[in-house]
Parts: sequence; C-alpha cells; structure tokens
Amino acid sequence: MEKYKVEKTKEEWKQILTSSEYRILRDRGTELPYVNEYYDNKKEGVYYCGACGQPIFTSKTKYASGTGWPSFWKPIKPSAIGEKEDNSFFMTRTEVVCSRCGSHLGHVFKDGPEPTGLRYCLNSLALDFEEKELSKTDVQNLPVKEKKE
Repeated sequence: MEKYKVEKTKEEWKQILTSSEYRILRDRGTELPYVNEYYDNKKEGVYYCGACGQPIFTSKTKYASGTGWPSFWKPIKPSAIGEKEDNSFFMTRTEVVCSRCGSHLGHVFKDGPEPTGLRYCLNSLALDFEEKELSKTDVQNLPVKEKKE
C-alpha cells in the first residue's frame, strides 16, 4: 500500500467529503458526462484536488475534449499527480490520482492535443476550482487549499 503525505481513515474522509465526493475520490467512482460542474467551465483559474486541496491543473491546459468531463493536456507539474493501472470494467486504463492524498481524480488517455498528446479526463466532483488571473499567479508555487472539516 502506498504512503501519501495526507492519510486519513475512511471515517475521517467521510467527515470532510460529501457522499458524492467520497464515492468519486475515495471509492474510485465516475460521474455522469455533460451534467457535471466543470466540463464546460471556461473561467481562468486553478483546479485543486477536492480531497486535500493540492493544486493539480490550470485552465491554461484545459480543453474541450467532447467527452463531457473536464479534460486537460498537462498537470501543473508532473509531481502533482500519480498514475496507477486500472483493470476495472474489463479493460485496462491508466488511473490518475492526487500525489498528496491518493484520491481518484479520473483517467489519462493518449488521444489528447499536442504538445503532450494526453487527455486527463477528470471528474468535476474530484476537483475544487478557484478563479484566478493566471498571468499574475506563480502556479508552480501555489499553496495547498486545505479542506474545511
């Protein structure tokens, strides 16, 4: 079992996450396409892990993938996420997790735009968004936004 900087018991996670957030972030669920909060969000800002508040993606790398989920072609920095093999639903995919707390964010596929060719297809419920003017923000050194218990 992997060790993360933020480790909580199942009960502790349930105290800070809604039941829907818990289903996605901790039980590796998926939300419905097109009816989630951020798939069509066009505001400038930062997307944080919905469980621990680590900054993980920005609107600068978000794009309209046509899948119905928020999609990005690159995280803020490679160390913000982790990847795991996912063999659920009779297929092999690459799961994307928060590197700070291990929470499930979504999956990454090799059908995205250049320059990376990647599509990080994420669940809105796995994210918190903060509107920010990115030209004035040092995204490499953003602080963690702790979730209120």
